[in-house]
Amino acid sequence: MKSLSFGDLAQSFTLQRRGAALKAQMTRLNEELVSGRVSDVKSVLAGNVSYLTQIENDLRTIEGFRVATTEAGHFADSMQSALERIQNLSGQFSTDLLSTAKNAVGPVLEQLGDDARAEMASVISALNSSVGGRSLFAGAATDGAALADVDTILDGLRVAVGGLANPDDVFTAAQDWFDDPVGFATTAYLGSATSLAPFRIAEGETVGVTLTAEHEAFRDLFAALGVAALSSDGAVGFDGDAKREALDRVGTLLFQNQADLTALRASVGSAQARVDDFATRHAAELTSLAFAKGALLQADPYETATKLEEVQFQLQSLYTVTARMSDLSLVNFLR
Repeated sequence: MKSLSFGDLAQSFTLQRRGAALKAQMTRLNEELVSGRVSDVKSVLAGNVSYLTQIENDLRTIEGFRVATTEAGHFADSMQSALERIQNLSGQFSTDLLSTAKNAVGPVLEQLGDDARAEMASVISALNSSVGGRSLFAGAATDGAALADVDTILDGLRVAVGGLANPDDVFTAAQDWFDDPVGFATTAYLGSATSLAPFRIAEGETVGVTLTAEHEAFRDLFAALGVAALSSDGAVGFDGDAKREALDRVGTLLFQNQADLTALRASVGSAQARVDDFATRHAAELTSLAFAKGALLQADPYETATKLEEVQFQLQSLYTVTARMSDLSLVNFLR
């Protein structure tokens, strides 16, 4: 009977290959034990990776919607903050006018006019707010300010009310200028007539925040503040009584405007609530999918530790055999 045998070099090479394989296996098992995830995905899934691929695709899709939802949330929150600032400013100024305008004289009347101009500038600043480089109240034209500065607006209004002395006529002319498509909309509003495109926050779901600085509530607010700011201006011929009447009327108009601002804030609040709902949904879906993916790729710690122990024993046995073979020699045999 013929027998096959390996030469020393072949045996050495075979032992080296076996040792390298065991070391690689031990490294893999150590990584699985530490990470808790299998390294050979195809083997675990028996080559059927379609379900895992679908989970990963869903994770990427929902992550994209999560980013869009976060962006929409920041946009709506910033808009709400700007509206809150505007409402607080106009509400406080309304209170000030209603409590002082009727009895104001001389320098006090002049100061109320200056205060109105400052309030108007603050409202413009709030409406020119931006978040992430995107203008909040400029419609689709998000790359620039929504409104011109206060001097530009007052200059346009000054022409519209120039020469009028009766408060009723001044208020009518001011409101007409702010409502005229070739008045405020052309002179002062720098944004787009097209609303901002809605944010796509889920498959088939969008949320829109379409409010612009050209909204009627803002035009009414500016008309009232504009008349107050020009009450001591040479463009209008108000005497002392007319100034007091106009400023008191501005206080009333600003008070009435509070309801309109509250309605705008409620509208933005609805968008905020919708965004929050989808943000919560996305977080839950991401958690669920991550759990499903982890369940597919999870390595059994007990089984992994057992295999690691077996590989360590095999490697130690290999080292023992290798050491004994290296001690073999003809001299030792003849002894």
